[in-house]
Amino acid sequence: MTTILFICLVALSTGALLYGVLQPRMEADKATRSRFDQFAASENDTALRQAARDRMQEVTKRRKTLQATLDELEEKNRKRNVHLRKLTLEARIRQAGFDFPPRTYYLASAGFGLFVFLLILLVSGAPLVALLLGIAGGAAGPHWFLGWRRARRQQRFTDEFANALDVIVRGIKSGLPLNDTLRMISNETPEPVRSEFARVVEALQMGSPLTEAVNRLYISMPMPETNFFAIVVAIQSQSGGNLAEALGNLSRVLRERRKMKGKIKAMSMEAKASAYIIGSLPIIVGVLVYLTSPDYISVLFTDPKGHMILLGSAMWMLCGILVMRKMINFDF
Repeated sequence: MTTILFICLVALSTGALLYGVLQPRMEADKATRSRFDQFAASENDTALRQAARDRMQEVTKRRKTLQATLDELEEKNRKRNVHLRKLTLEARIRQAGFDFPPRTYYLASAGFGLFVFLLILLVSGAPLVALLLGIAGGAAGPHWFLGWRRARRQQRFTDEFANALDVIVRGIKSGLPLNDTLRMISNETPEPVRSEFARVVEALQMGSPLTEAVNRLYISMPMPETNFFAIVVAIQSQSGGNLAEALGNLSRVLRERRKMKGKIKAMSMEAKASAYIIGSLPIIVGVLVYLTSPDYISVLFTDPKGHMILLGSAMWMLCGILVMRKMINFDF
């Protein structure tokens, strides 16, 4: 038992001696490893911070580039809109879908004014009233018809434009270049989308840049939809990005815009019907009075004072109709 205790004490003493000798070195190695770990962690943090700064700088640079592009496009749009507000007669004729020169328009206006003058002269026998109505008809009739055809053509373009954008999106996703998809639209889509995109393809074939060719689409068809399309293509060509996704979003926005337009049109039909009834009621009453008591109302057509009354009534009716039209028409 004494020998066993002696051996245990010797082992314990040896272990304590070795621990006392090796403990400082172990602490130094531990501290060294801790410093190495801290250095490696700091290097990793530095690399992460540098990567985060690089990403932030890249995002900031891209945002500044995009903002500069948007400012440039806004300035171009402002100048272009100022130019488009002063439409020439030739531009109005082209936007209405016709191809005749302005001289033909002036001849048609003169012919229509002469027709109105002769018609009113035969009906009423009042040369002054016939002359005034003939001048008004010659000036307003063809102008109104040209505006009606222009609005109708723009409406037809709007109805098919979203489908054309879907064709572009599917073509780009399938690997076709943008020029080929535009050429496909210019050959296969209904009018007037086909002719308008044919002008864009023709401009591209003549060597015009894509942004300039697309801007011509907005010039020939000045609508918010074509303006959106021109802006999307211009941003994609200068800043990059997924054109298919951007045009897909634009197509979806245009369809939602069309749905909202239909809802507003349906909600305003009651007001439009009331305006039509109020505007046509004096004419209907005048015709009925003339059929039942022609002597009572014929004074308006035979006496000069009656002519002035008819002229003043027509002017007030025109003002009322224009005011009601302004109240029931909405901008979309």
